[in-house]
Order: sequence, then structure tokens, then C-alpha cells
Amino acid sequence: MDKRDKAMQKTILITGSTDGIGLETAKILTSLGHHVLLHGRNPKKLEQLQKTLLELKGGGRIEIYVADLSLMDNVEELAKTVAEKHSKLDVLINNAGVYNAPDPVTQDGLDIRFAVNTIAPYLLTQRLLSLLGTSGRVINLSSAAQSTVQGEALTGRVKLSDGAAYAQSKLALTMWSRSLAVSLEDNGPIIIAINPGSMLGSKMVKQAFGVAGGDIRIGAEILTRAALTDEFKTASGKYFDNDLGQFVSPHPDVLNTGKCQEIVRVIETVLA
Repeated sequence: MDKRDKAMQKTILITGSTDGIGLETAKILTSLGHHVLLHGRNPKKLEQLQKTLLELKGGGRIEIYVADLSLMDNVEELAKTVAEKHSKLDVLINNAGVYNAPDPVTQDGLDIRFAVNTIAPYLLTQRLLSLLGTSGRVINLSSAAQSTVQGEALTGRVKLSDGAAYAQSKLALTMWSRSLAVSLEDNGPIIIAINPGSMLGSKMVKQAFGVAGGDIRIGAEILTRAALTDEFKTASGKYFDNDLGQFVSPHPDVLNTGKCQEIVRVIETVLA
């Protein structure tokens, strides 16, 4: 890699990168020579993945980070460890997601979908804002499945079905993405919510719906574009729907400033 390439090399953290869209995105970004920080819950899987990626031709550097994103203490520790090793982070891809689990209630008393899909990415983003600066990008994995959020479900006081919890957690993520982007304006990173594509062949889709799903690269390619290209340079606060291949108007609740601020307030209450 020559000096020019090195200057263009980005440091990118991908949560949930041991399988599915996260893994495919890690493969693409590593093969392009970027410095990829892999995250997962399973140390053995991460070590195996690190070996595999290091064998890619023209591959960039790889680091591995172990954390259970259903536990906020683990999220804090992950952010702290990344900050100890890096003074700058170019891209944070909040990819980790959960649809169902044997026990849907976390040790903190939260619904695991809201913990992993909504609250953990919010906390991780907040803790890494100084590393991301004004040139960084935060890419949040939303979904076509979105439904109006019940505050009491977000705090763990109301139990929901798998489908309802997932859809609400993804709308809540999309809402705080816009709210944070608007509040930071030009004083923080670009924050974008993306539906990477419906029913792609991830582990989550297979577990939830019992189908093989579509080509996972569809999701990985849009995340790569969002991380690297000028197309997303001025897209902070926007929502990209990869089923349609364009930026679209999000769920009406996302455009309701009051509702978005309330979701952020509830998340902050949970984290207090």
C-alpha cells in the first residue's frame, strides 16, 4: 500500500461482524485496504474471522473486540477500549441486531431487541462521538419493519411479541438517528439510517422466518457505499431504503421532532 492509499485508508468499526451483513461488509472493506475493527460476542469466532480476513489480497489491518451488546456495561467497555487504541474513528456501522432470543429479557431488565437494536447503538455512538469528529460517519441498520414505539416497551415494562419488539426497536433507532443528526448539525458526524434490504439471507432472517433469504451482498454493498462514497456525504439525518435504492421519506414518527426527542429522553432515562 503506497502513501496515497494509506491516506485514504479508513478506520471502521462494525458491530455484529461475525456473520450476516456485518461479516460480508467486513470482507469488502478489508479487501479494499481499510482498517476494520471487528466486533462480536464469541472470541473464537472473532479470532477465526480475523485469520480469514488477513488472508485476503490487499487486505487492511484487523482488530477484534468482544462485547455483549445486550449489556450496557459491555457497551461502555467496548467504547472505552476502542478509544484507548484509537484517537480517530472514520466510520461506525451499528449493524448488530436481534430478532428473537431464548430469553428476551436482559440482565438489566430490558427487552433484548430494544437493548441491542436501539439503546446499545445510541450509547456506543454517544461514547465515540469525539473520535468520529465532524468528518466521521455513523451508519445505523434500520429495517423495512418499523412500527410506532411504546415507551414502556423501550424501558422493559411492557412485553411484546418478537415481531412487534423488533419493528418498534428499528423505528426507535431511526428516530434517534434523525434526532441526534439534527441536534449535532455540523458539530458531529454524519448519521444515516439504512434499510439494507428486506429478507436478505442473514442468520436473523433464517432464524426468524425459516427461509434462506436473498443475496447478503446487497446489504453489504449499500453499507460500503454509505461508509465510503460522496453520495452519502450530505445525508445526515436521512433515511435510505435499499429496497427502493434511494433516500425516501421515513416513517411519519421520524419527522415528528417531539416524538423523536421523547424517544431520546426515554433512552437517556434507561441509561441513567
